[in-house]
Amino acid sequence: MRASAKIFWILGVFFLIVGIAYGFLTARYEPLGIETVGFPAVLALSGLGFMIAMTLTIAARRHELDASDDLDGEVSEAAGVQGSFSPYSWAPLWVAIGAALCFLGVAAGWWIFAFGVIFAIYGILLWVLEFSAGQHAH
Repeated sequence: MRASAKIFWILGVFFLIVGIAYGFLTARYEPLGIETVGFPAVLALSGLGFMIAMTLTIAARRHELDASDDLDGEVSEAAGVQGSFSPYSWAPLWVAIGAALCFLGVAAGWWIFAFGVIFAIYGILLWVLEFSAGQHAH
């Protein structure tokens, strides 16, 4: 975790330097002044890097060394459970169809967006409640 935090601190500083240089160069050489999309986007990217770095730094202080922090460590030391996934779930398909219809609805017609929201809500509820059959399971 400490190595990841260092990487994001470096990325945050890098994008801050690039953002300031980009803003300075566009303000000086462009006829319309500072570019209104790229300059704030690069600064926001720098802020995102700093936020991730701060989160990883705080987490590294609270927890013991991770397998990635050991210089003599092996890849197998980081093995373990990565999550619990249902192998035959149809829920991601419904969520993907809903997302695709929502994006299509923004481009083609808002009535398609409504169908996309319905599919997406159904898929999300199915996905979240997949393992919660409770006492009514058959």
